[in-house]
Amino acid sequence: MPIESTDTGQPTIRVVLAKLGLDGHDRGIKVVARILRDAGMEVIYLGLRQTTASIVAAAEEEDADAIGLSMHNAGHLALAPSMLAALDDADLDIPLIIGGIIPEADIPVLEDAGVAAILGPGAPAEEVVAAVRGAVAARA
Repeated sequence: MPIESTDTGQPTIRVVLAKLGLDGHDRGIKVVARILRDAGMEVIYLGLRQTTASIVAAAEEEDADAIGLSMHNAGHLALAPSMLAALDDADLDIPLIIGGIIPEADIPVLEDAGVAAILGPGAPAEEVVAAVRGAVAARA
């Protein structure tokens, strides 16, 4: 449940951002963290080399409204379903948003698996913010 922002009176969205697996490219996710903070969201950045268990634990502990993963290692078709299964196993109804290098052909596969939103490289700030807000609103 989002907490109320003291600045706007609107709910503050809490987003856990992480790099799942061995992917070491973190520049993009750091930019996304800044974009979401500038949009008034609370960002919990877990950093590199996280596991599904560490991300689920952080999402539970932080009462997250959404989880964002950055994928640049071509592992999205294995890692995203694994993350969704971990959320399901933990009985958490938290939208998963993925950004990074995702081939167009893989987008429908990820959407069918349950990924709430997929953002490509260079997505404009407005699109990033709208994707998170839309995913959270769809689950409310």
